Amino acid sequence: MPSKLPPLEYPDRFEVRYVSANGGIRWNKSWINVSLVCAGEYVGLEEIDEGIWTVFATCSRLPSWNEWSRIPPRTGARGSEGGTDMKAYRVKPDSQLKLDKCDPDDTGEYKKTDQGKEKAKAVTVQLIGRLEELQERLYANGDRAVLIVLQGMDTSGKDGTIKHVMSGVNPQGCKVATFKAPSNSEVAHDFLWRVHHEVPAKGQIGIFNRSHYEDVLITRVHKMISAKVAARRLNQIKEFEELLAENGTTILKFFLHISKDEQKARLEARIRDPEKRWKFSEGDLEERKRWADYMAAFEAVLSATSTEHAPWYIVPANRKWYRNLVVADRVVDALEEMKLKTPPAPKGVNFDSLKIV
Repeated sequence: MPSKLPPLEYPDRFEVRYVSANGGIRWNKSWINVSLVCAGEYVGLEEIDEGIWTVFATCSRLPSWNEWSRIPPRTGARGSEGGTDMKAYRVKPDSQLKLDKCDPDDTGEYKKTDQGKEKAKAVTVQLIGRLEELQERLYANGDRAVLIVLQGMDTSGKDGTIKHVMSGVNPQGCKVATFKAPSNSEVAHDFLWRVHHEVPAKGQIGIFNRSHYEDVLITRVHKMISAKVAARRLNQIKEFEELLAENGTTILKFFLHISKDEQKARLEARIRDPEKRWKFSEGDLEERKRWADYMAAFEAVLSATSTEHAPWYIVPANRKWYRNLVVADRVVDALEEMKLKTPPAPKGVNFDSLKIV
């Protein structure tokens, strides 16, 4: 392959926001396959600046723009050639979850190499692009909502998941809520009182960074509530989520599953890095001593509350790039299932003849 290739004459340079795993680039909201073979010769890309690309080719005859093969964006990590079925990470209703049977280091079809990592990240970028499109339709229609619940041990990557997976989402249509120790006013009400207030409105994506499940996890591990109270709260949570689903909210719940060794490595990294020390809390070390208790609590809670209308997914989260891929895939898949369409234009307006003066 020549080190310097002649660029395509038209368009020789353009701005692109996404690059897909199968060699596609996104231009004018279309996916264009630039890894095709033209007369048996090479066609490729070179990024000359951030987001600015040049198309190169060794074709004896440069194809016209309309001859480029157009391909639709994939709606998940499972392509036509097979691959990882992300539905397999779903906790089946009425099942008994055993977290020690779930590998936090799993990466599905992607090898634990730089090549596998880059391939997964490229698919994630494509999914994020699709998420941006679907969120715009969700917001424009304003008749349904999405609630994403993130739970996991300290350092499992809840903040990082939000930062990466939701990077293309319009902030106007997205809201993040974090639930910490309840205030005196909140304690004076039922435990779901403060949660219902944060549920996303129609047209919105809501993200719970920790959630109402804290009231059946940390409270149970620290013996703040009895087994009887915990069981009652679990039933109330299921009824609450059923209410949301019946009123147009799609619920996706993710347990970001890391190993104890991985948590140790991440906590040590926080200690070593001055830029990350603000995240460190001595309380994290105390909670770490209760690892086995938390795993037992998560198994009980996730088993009891994974339903058809509000499923839990066990996300292998030792590898951050695979964690992001799994979450992005499931969110996009849920939005695709809504079959969202662009709302119709206002009636009675002739847009062909309309002029702005």
